Amino acid sequence: MKILVVDDDDIALEISKKILEEENYEVVIAEDGESALEILRSTDIQIVISDWNMPKVTGIDLWHFLRSSPLVGYIYIILVTARNSKEDMVKGLEAGADDFISKPFEPAELLVRIINAERVLALETTSMMLFSLAKLAESKDADTGNHLDRMRAYATVLARNLESNPTIRPQLPPHFSDLIYRTSPLHDIGKVGIPDYILLKPGSLNDEEWKVMKRHAEIGAETLDACLKLSPGAEYLKIARDSAWAHHEHWDGTGYPRGLKGEEIPLCARIVALADVYDAVTVKRVYKAAISHDVARGIIINGIGTQFDPMIVNAFLEVEDQLQEIKKNFPDKS
Repeated sequence: MKILVVDDDDIALEISKKILEEENYEVVIAEDGESALEILRSTDIQIVISDWNMPKVTGIDLWHFLRSSPLVGYIYIILVTARNSKEDMVKGLEAGADDFISKPFEPAELLVRIINAERVLALETTSMMLFSLAKLAESKDADTGNHLDRMRAYATVLARNLESNPTIRPQLPPHFSDLIYRTSPLHDIGKVGIPDYILLKPGSLNDEEWKVMKRHAEIGAETLDACLKLSPGAEYLKIARDSAWAHHEHWDGTGYPRGLKGEEIPLCARIVALADVYDAVTVKRVYKAAISHDVARGIIINGIGTQFDPMIVNAFLEVEDQLQEIKKNFPDKS
């Protein structure tokens, strides 16, 4: 477990470092938020313990970066500050902090917070396992490149946009965008149950082959539902199952496998559906050329109220610059 401690107070920095190293944690230190950003861009950090008031890049700036960047996985943030009013606590948590410690603190309190962080981060290990399973399923098709990395980032950015909407946010489960980040790569895991002669066919599928191909949504859902029955409280498995099951449903009820319509379609699946289509049309494949973002944008806008949820399309339009940046960061090999 690698922990980054950020504080412009040298004494506070050394105290935290000493406490953690005595418990055999690997500690990296930064004397301001700007240095912390450089470390986070180049070092695999699991926990950040950060002061609030710092020059140049404040704690709030740092937390916003960690929570808004689609290129950074989940990092647990512990806020350490002398600002201990309820209003300050709410502001810090809203900015992305996971926990809050008031200065001065006892060593035992910090260590308890770290133990709690480790429990939460165990879910990140689960996330890595899920992504590996998704990659395994995708490996049957050598033509998919970085599809999973891109569409996971696309879906996460869309989910974060919804979380930022005060009207929509109360309807979302806690840590919704993190759940989308972990589970969206599993949307096509059911393709492991599709015969290769259909899955890898270079030309168009006939009616019977297409009927078999469409079974991948239900195969994926059935597989993940079996896991969910063993761990019925696992929210991430519910999200994964629903995304696999319903990401080919259409807002107007013309999709498959069950012809769900409107809000009958789980929100996670509506997000994954748009992310999946956007990636599919903007990358080159052996059987088609890539289209530009602007053309893809037109396709998605034309699908408002038919293929796509208007709310998700609106989120897409608000974050399209971020989506284009993601595409640049995860190019397919030529």
